[in-house]
Amino acid sequence: MLAAALSSSSSRIFSRTIAKSSAASSSSSSFFYPRAAPRLAIRSMADSSSAAAAAAAGSAPFTKVRIEREDTAFDAYVVGKDNAPGIVVLQEWWGVDFEIKNHALKISQMDPGFKALIPDLYRGKVGLDVAEAQHLMEGLDWAGAVKDIRASVNWLKANGSKKVGVTGFCMGGALSIASSVLVPEVDSVVAFYGVPSPELADPAKAKAPVQAHFGELDNFVGFSDVTAAKALEEKLKASGIPYEVHIYPGNGHAFMNRSPDGIKRRKNMGLEDDTEATAELAWSRFKTWMSRYLHP
Repeated sequence: MLAAALSSSSSRIFSRTIAKSSAASSSSSSFFYPRAAPRLAIRSMADSSSAAAAAAAGSAPFTKVRIEREDTAFDAYVVGKDNAPGIVVLQEWWGVDFEIKNHALKISQMDPGFKALIPDLYRGKVGLDVAEAQHLMEGLDWAGAVKDIRASVNWLKANGSKKVGVTGFCMGGALSIASSVLVPEVDSVVAFYGVPSPELADPAKAKAPVQAHFGELDNFVGFSDVTAAKALEEKLKASGIPYEVHIYPGNGHAFMNRSPDGIKRRKNMGLEDDTEATAELAWSRFKTWMSRYLHP
C-alpha cells in the first residue's frame, strides 16, 4: 500500500510539473507542447525515427535478457565487456527508443570499458509523440521502477560487474538520483536533467556519489530548471556524499540527444539550441566520474 501511494504521489507531482511548464511557456521554446509542432507532425517524425532506430538497433551488439524480481519480470538490453563495471542506463519519458540505445552504446565504448544495461521500465511500450510519452510517464509505477533498477544493478553484479553505477535522462535522471537514496547496491550515479519528487526520494539522504547535469534554459519548472538544480545541490551538500552539479549556459532540456533523429525531435519540440559542445563536455565529465568510482 505504501509503495502504491508513493508511486501515485510521484506521478501526480510530475504531471503537475508538465502542466505548469506547458502553461508557463507560450513561445517556441516550450518543451512539451510547442505551438510550432502540432501532434501530427511529431507523430510523423517519431514514426520515421522509430523505423530508422529499429534498423540500427538490429545491427547493434545488444543482448536481450530477462530479469526477475519479486512477482514480476522485465526485459533489459545489455551491451559492453562482460566483466567490466556495469552502468544501468535509464530511459527518457519516450521509453526504450533509439536515443537511449545510442547513449548505452556510447557508454559501452568508453575507455577503459563499461557494460551498459537498459531496463525496460515501460514493459515494451514506446511513446511516438509527446502526448503518448506523457501518458506513459504518468502511468509509471515509480516505486516499482526503483525496484527494477535495484534488480538491474544486482543482475549486473551477479554477471561479472564488481561495481555498478546508474545514469538516466529526464525521467531516468530523476530515477537515477532516487536510486542513490533507495538502492544501497549502487556505487555511483550520473543524472541528466531530472530530480525526484520529495515523496519518492530525498537527495539529502543519498548514499552514492552523484554527478548531475542541467541546462540553464530548461523550462521544466520544479523538475529540471535552474531552481530545481540549485535545490538539488543544497540537498546533496547536506548528504555528505561526493557530488557535482553542472549547469550549462544557453542550453535547454534534453541537450544530450545528439543523434540526427534526436536533433530532429528536439527541433520539432521547439528546442533550437546548439548542444554539441555541451554534450561533449558532459560526456567527458560522465566518463571521469564513473571511472573514478567504478574502476579499481
